[in-house]
Amino acid sequence: MNRFEYRESRMMPNEGYIRRDHPVRLYDGDTKTNFVGGEIVLTSHRLIWGRPQDVAQGQICLSLSLRHVVFFEEDSAGVFSFSRSKKVVLHLAEPLPDKLPGPVDNSFHMYIKLSFKEGLNPGFLSDFADAIMRKSWEVMPIMPTIAMSELSVQGQSEGATQLRTIKTRTGIIGIERSLQERQKATDNSISMAFQDLRKLMEMAKDMVTISKTISAKIRERQGDITEDETVRFKSYLMSMGIDDPVTRDAYKTSNEYFRQLAVQLSQILEEPLKEVGGMMTLTDVYCRVNRARGLELLSPEDLLNACRQLAPLDLPVVLRAFDSGVMVIQARSHDDNAVVESLAELLRDKGSITAEELAQSAGISIVLARERLLVTEKYGRACRDDTIEALRFYPNLFLEEVS
Repeated sequence: MNRFEYRESRMMPNEGYIRRDHPVRLYDGDTKTNFVGGEIVLTSHRLIWGRPQDVAQGQICLSLSLRHVVFFEEDSAGVFSFSRSKKVVLHLAEPLPDKLPGPVDNSFHMYIKLSFKEGLNPGFLSDFADAIMRKSWEVMPIMPTIAMSELSVQGQSEGATQLRTIKTRTGIIGIERSLQERQKATDNSISMAFQDLRKLMEMAKDMVTISKTISAKIRERQGDITEDETVRFKSYLMSMGIDDPVTRDAYKTSNEYFRQLAVQLSQILEEPLKEVGGMMTLTDVYCRVNRARGLELLSPEDLLNACRQLAPLDLPVVLRAFDSGVMVIQARSHDDNAVVESLAELLRDKGSITAEELAQSAGISIVLARERLLVTEKYGRACRDDTIEALRFYPNLFLEEVS
């Protein structure tokens, strides 16, 4: 809606009338506006919206220059839509700096909608397409005049008041001055943002120094620190992150960067993997590692490439891909046989279990719980019952009978 301007509805020099349609409602993106029941006038240069009497008398109305329209399309109604109104979506370019005042100063949407309450005349689409293709505004530009005394756009009294009081800037000097002011404001905003970023980085370094000091005191067991306090301090230190994250610009080749990153990933994940049963999904790894790295965030591609280097480097953790395609990081000491035996015993005790129930009892994600149950089934220690309620696993009674 911020591409609309307040202009007279009468035809300007070099401007040609094409057609008119009504009643029409304007949408800002998918949001309804107060511009309801108006008349749309299509000219060779503009799309004009206003009350029928205002349009007929050449009064101030809403004017959209056709040069803003990138392309348009008819909005398809939903399956359960029983409305007679038809909508046309106009996708718009960025507003130009020499734009005149209008009903909206800023808008997050790059498109508007014209809602034709009594149905869409097919001739509108063809006439509109023909006007866009001709681009008459490039061949014969119009020189608009603004009558500042009469503004009668329905539902926009506030915008009309602003229009009466605004000082119109004309000429190249006024445009250049406006651009310089915007550039200066942008530069000031960027400078303030970088100052805040530097302060944040300095605070992060101080936090890392403090964490090292506390960690050293815990290792030396200085003072009266109980076992519970020691565990709590360690959990705090783990959430503070790492002080020297591996970055790409520190290495000449990508292979060396991924190898060093794999070593650091192993150091970060070795202890947390023990706490969650020796296995963690790649999405959880991505979140945990980026939280530890602070401002030096990793991309998903770099994380995956580094994880593929874990096994060749013989590190304590490795990357594993299940048959379903789910990728996890697991401790090298992780034993599927032990997990299968544990789940088989759990199935015998409970009778049956779903992935959701296992995830809740074991404190792991549903994805990992499902994969563990599928591995148990693959080893022949579980059977499935796939129903509309859930995928439920039972102990393999056939195996029990044979043994």
